Parts: sequence; structure tokens; C-alpha cells
Amino acid sequence: MPDPTADVVALWRLQHAYADIVTRRAWPELHDLFLPTTTVLVDTVTAPARTFTGPDELGGFIGAAIERYDHFAFVILNAVVDVETPTDPDTATGRIFMTEIRHEAATDDWHQAYGLYQDDYRRVDGRWRFAARRYRSLARTGPVPAVPGLPSDLPPATR
Repeated sequence: MPDPTADVVALWRLQHAYADIVTRRAWPELHDLFLPTTTVLVDTVTAPARTFTGPDELGGFIGAAIERYDHFAFVILNAVVDVETPTDPDTATGRIFMTEIRHEAATDDWHQAYGLYQDDYRRVDGRWRFAARRYRSLARTGPVPAVPGLPSDLPPATR
């Protein structure tokens, strides 16, 4: 029988493990978090959206994108998960609002990026994994500041 509290804690741990791996640039460890077929859509809004499949493609992309930073910290600002999937107890959804704190070595500039991950999770062999991710930039400071704002596909606020 599913334990919603245990599932929420496990999914929060998954989200935080991702933040830790990215901050440490420990790309091989992404294999512990992602299914081999996981698709990740990255929409920075200021460039064409790109899709990556699996942890190797994703790690290669992120690694190249943050190589110029001698300091990089991935910080989760807020995270929610929904384990109340009526048809399949081995699936869940969630989202992460995050920021990246970055220092560009060549220019000695500090800047931040803010974004939103919207996730689909799947439990396989008793462990939760990312099954699909959609990232969208929300704002950034630095040489090319931007404030695209929240995407229109966020669930409406409830009271």
C-alpha cells in the first residue's frame, strides 16, 4: 500500500539530490536520478528550446553551459510534489522554483538565473526517478538581464 508521506519525502530527496549533483558537477551521478529515456525540455526563452534524452545528454549540456563559472550553486527556492495520482501509485508530478548563483571567472561578474522545473516522476524497482522534465527560465541578472515571467501552463492558484 502506498505511503504518501514516504513518497513525498523520497521525491524531495530526489529533487535535492539533483541540486547537489549539479552544484558539484558530478554528472555520472545523474544516472541514479534519471531513467535512460527521460526527456528534458530546456526553454531559456531567449534561445530556441532544446530537448535532451537521458542523463548523459543532459549532463553534457549542463556541464558545457556552466563551464565558464568558477562558482556555481543550484539552489531550490521552493519545491512541491503531488503523489495523489488516482490511476498509478508509481507516478507523481512536481515542480521546483530555483536559482543559480554564478560567478563568471573571465569577467569577474556575479549573476543569477531563476527558473522553473515541471517534473513527472516514476517509481521503478522501488525508487523514484525523473521521467520527464520541463525547464523554463523565469528571470536572470547579469550581462543580458531578462524577466520572461511565469509560464501560462502553471496550475492555477487555489485558495
